[in-house]
Amino acid sequence: MTHNQVQHPDRKPGSPNDGEPEFLVVGKLRRPHGLGGEMIMSVWTDFPNRLTPGARLYVGDDHELVEVRSSRWHDQDLLIGFEGYQDRDHVGVFRNQSVYVRAEEIPALAEGEIYLHQLLGLRVIRDEDNSALGTVINLIETSGANDVFVVRTEDGVEWLLPDIETVILDINIARGEMRVHLLPGLLPDRR
Repeated sequence: MTHNQVQHPDRKPGSPNDGEPEFLVVGKLRRPHGLGGEMIMSVWTDFPNRLTPGARLYVGDDHELVEVRSSRWHDQDLLIGFEGYQDRDHVGVFRNQSVYVRAEEIPALAEGEIYLHQLLGLRVIRDEDNSALGTVINLIETSGANDVFVVRTEDGVEWLLPDIETVILDINIARGEMRVHLLPGLLPDRR
């Protein structure tokens, strides 16, 4: 997932800054397919072309290192095989496990694009008076007109902030903040 806003020019593409995750999820292994050690994988990355033979991936909560032996599309999913896992019984240990890449190995984005994980944790600042409104905790991708940021206040109240140019004025990864202009009705009623 990427976001089309300003990227800090001093940030090295693909390398995690302080507080950024070491691993990023790119998909989920579902179940073995056939007898040759392949698994069906739901792909959650914008860069599926990197999931090719020789690629290094990390599986599960323990981030077990595996090397891709084979990969091919099967409907909307990927059939993927790993070196050293030649049959369905051996590869079955990865059933329902998440698949990760190292954050430092992700590809550089085009100028002006930001990875979703870089947006999480940004302080939301009202542009008019520099007041802190909360922290970005999630981005909901919609099939409608625009995506929506989920913001949590210091007292735990969550509210939604539309990702539109008239509301999101600036994103500065280096400062860790998102400057916004609030339209009437965006903040939750705090009676």
